Amino acid sequence: MARPDDSFSLSALARLGFDELGEAAEALAELAELLGRSRAELLTEADAADPDAAVRGMLRVARRDPAPLAALLDGGDTQRRTWRVFGASEGLADFFLRNPAELAVLAAEVDALPTADDLTRAMLAGVGAVDGFARSGGDDEVVALRVAYRRSLAAIAAYDLTRTAPVEALADVAAALADAAGAALEASLAVARSRLRETVDQREVAAVRLSIIGMGKAGARELNYVSDVDVIFVGGTADEEIVSESRAIDLATKLARETMRGLSGIEKEPPLWEVDANLRPEGKQGALVRSLGSHLAYYDRWAKSWEFQALLKARPLAGDPELGAEYIGAVQPKIWSSAAREDFVDSVQRMRERVKEHIDPEDAPYQLKLGEGGLRDIEFTVQLLQLVHGLTDASLRTRGTLESLEALVEGGYIGRVEATTFADDYRVLRLMEHRLQLKELSRTHLLPRTPAGLRVLARSTALADSGDGIWARWESVRREVREIHTRLFYRPLLSAVAALPEGERSLSTAQAHDRLAAIGFRDPAGALRHIGALTSGLSRKATIQRHLMPVMVRWFADGTDPDYGLIAFRRISERLGNTHWFLRMLRDSSGAAESLTRILSTSRYIGELMEWIPESVAWLDSTESLRPRGGAALSEEARAIQTRHETIGDALRAVRALRRRELLRTAMGGVLDVLTIEDVATALTDITEATIQAALRAVLREVVPPEDDALDFAVIAMGRFGGAELGFGSDADILYVYAANGVDPDRAQTLATKIVAGLREQVTDHRLPLDLDAGLRPEGRNGPVVRSIEAYAEYYRRWSLSWEAQALLRARGVAGSAKLIARFTELADTIRYPASIDLQGTREIKRIKARVEGERLPQGADPRRHLKLGPGTLSDVEWLVQLLQLQHAHAVPGLRTTSTLGALGAAVDAGLLPAEAADRLREAWLLSSRLRSAITILTGTTSDVLPADRRELDGIARILGYPDRSATELEEEYLGVTRRARKAFEQEFYG
Repeated sequence: MARPDDSFSLSALARLGFDELGEAAEALAELAELLGRSRAELLTEADAADPDAAVRGMLRVARRDPAPLAALLDGGDTQRRTWRVFGASEGLADFFLRNPAELAVLAAEVDALPTADDLTRAMLAGVGAVDGFARSGGDDEVVALRVAYRRSLAAIAAYDLTRTAPVEALADVAAALADAAGAALEASLAVARSRLRETVDQREVAAVRLSIIGMGKAGARELNYVSDVDVIFVGGTADEEIVSESRAIDLATKLARETMRGLSGIEKEPPLWEVDANLRPEGKQGALVRSLGSHLAYYDRWAKSWEFQALLKARPLAGDPELGAEYIGAVQPKIWSSAAREDFVDSVQRMRERVKEHIDPEDAPYQLKLGEGGLRDIEFTVQLLQLVHGLTDASLRTRGTLESLEALVEGGYIGRVEATTFADDYRVLRLMEHRLQLKELSRTHLLPRTPAGLRVLARSTALADSGDGIWARWESVRREVREIHTRLFYRPLLSAVAALPEGERSLSTAQAHDRLAAIGFRDPAGALRHIGALTSGLSRKATIQRHLMPVMVRWFADGTDPDYGLIAFRRISERLGNTHWFLRMLRDSSGAAESLTRILSTSRYIGELMEWIPESVAWLDSTESLRPRGGAALSEEARAIQTRHETIGDALRAVRALRRRELLRTAMGGVLDVLTIEDVATALTDITEATIQAALRAVLREVVPPEDDALDFAVIAMGRFGGAELGFGSDADILYVYAANGVDPDRAQTLATKIVAGLREQVTDHRLPLDLDAGLRPEGRNGPVVRSIEAYAEYYRRWSLSWEAQALLRARGVAGSAKLIARFTELADTIRYPASIDLQGTREIKRIKARVEGERLPQGADPRRHLKLGPGTLSDVEWLVQLLQLQHAHAVPGLRTTSTLGALGAAVDAGLLPAEAADRLREAWLLSSRLRSAITILTGTTSDVLPADRRELDGIARILGYPDRSATELEEEYLGVTRRARKAFEQEFYG
């Protein structure tokens, strides 16, 4: 091995940017020997982003064939260019290793990028194309095409990498890359024609018209170094006498497949990139090639708005240019009129989905494209503004991101300062993306995770001096992109209703309507009125709300019902006036403000309660304020309330206000994921118990005179109330019981009846009803509403039916005399936990269950969607658990519980139920319970039927924590869960 050149020390290599100093010194020595140069000569102009990689790459090439490389490393611009290319792209180094002769491309001056015509001529020449046919259709021509493409790619990279300010050349480089892709498609089509003429008459092949329409970045001439190229194929015939239209489409399909294979199939020279035709009509299921007429018929009859929006950047890329121009001319009007279609808002949500596309949380901080503040955010903002305003303004019908930003400025839709910053950020992110992809010629959008990788990126982009510097630049751009999106799209809305500082762009009322409608507001005019009312004037509140409103509108638009969210916020704001803590929260706590918009646009139940209790907004500043206060604290507060009020009416009004307040707290905690479904059920049960207890204490004082105070009275919770399993909108099932204790029996019955009437009257709340339902009493609705403990005992001893014993399984005393509750519980235990249950009783329970399924469902309701009575839902789980309790609770103490899930677990522990079946039943019970509550939270009304409306389903899904637009996912999960639960129920219940 050659002696190391001592004139270059390791420290000198370090100053040139080498990291692996020992290895670099040895590699340089070997390279110098192979090329007949000194190390000092080689290191002249050694200005590379990654000099270690540059030396490794050059050494590999020199070992194979040193002459082409030696011709480049003779000093001056050529040597600098060679270092730059090898130091930025190991992928191109691999290309030169496979094809050393192609190094000659680096010898040419690079004062300008190749034009589209230059690139097309070069690639067609590479395959020897004449009149649209390549020399042959063999694999050698495919290899020649790929070599010609990569030679052109190296020329573009050489130009790009030798710019003093590469960020300024970004747009031209991206356009040249798109032109190179079009040229490669053209050459691959020529090879495909030659391959097809081996089996089909050349005159027929020549008469087939095939236009390749570029989509996305390729269509907009803003392509990456490595990217899928999205295309649509349009076919036809040039001469019906030579080839019919239908045969021409068949032949065009073969040409399209061969064209795609030529670029992405496996050959000696690796594939270039994937040709993706999935944006065609009907996607992967649709024909690969259609005639122009077939395309237009599909777009007229079947296409969704998002399919037109996918055509936003479409342009002829290769093939028949006239047919391509006809296609673009025909579809352009449809693209821009899509904003007037009914499903436009839905398609905008699809666009937003793509912006928020799922990425691995570990990758999120490094994601240039999909991460928050990345390229997708910029592209979404620009395309949405184009679609919203392009319907009426043809000047916005542009393809590229940068040219579209300029058009939006010229049209007065966005401010020049913001647009300039947005454009600069776009160029920076795209430049980073280019350098990352160029490194290995691979499709990546992830920033390096190592200090060394970041240092290389900083050098290759010339955006920073160090790895820390490039990371800081990335973080700065991310923040700026997020802020500018709000400023560009939402802030100008205020100009339609309020004066903005001079220099900021204004929107007309019609333009503001268009933007609001595009993001989901159903009543844009009403929304503008509310925005105007909130932001007009000189008050401190108006000033704060003017500053915050643009981002709040965005947050409202993310909700299920942005119109209601905005009007509810206005009402709350007006109720609170200039309250100092409210203004401070809006100004200083963006998390609380975002939570407020989220719950208002997601839940009418919460919104209506917050309008009555506006001070609840303050809870959003603290998670602890959203947690339930507990039954003991509520009872203590209710007792204190009663001591402060002289009349029963005043006291119970205050208790009802307490109940509303705590229900609101629980709902807010549930929607904001502070509480679990179990937490919610416990809280709702505690609130209901405290309300009934307070009302009963007041009524007893009012109704029972001192001489009759021996009378005992109690309220027994039944059903889900007894099981402490209440949901939002649940009734409170109860029984009333009294003990005369020496009071005249008739007098006792009269007093007890008055107590019931008083209790019902005092808990009545027209704003938030509490229905005390005594339908589970002996004899049902035909029996007396209240009985003595002795009457209950006699009835159950002589007349009780199996369903009444079953109903007692969840009986639990919640208010009134503790002594009487203990007596009732002892009585209930003898009925609900029998030593044995006869076969006839079991059959009767099963018969009633079957009858309930058939008779109690609302007329016309889909049984599968009924959350309470449908197959695999609440009633299936509860009836099975209750049957096991009736059969085994006498012997299995764990089954003596009013909790459905508690008894289910005890049944598994006792070996009465397989664990797998219990898991399925538990899952269905919990999901059905959550859905019932979510429906009430969303709509403010109670329903046991899962809605079919997609918007409502999506809102329910959001409340349950699903991603946006998960209506179908929720529906499918519910149907699958209940189907599996029903199977388990039938096996265990009916046997």
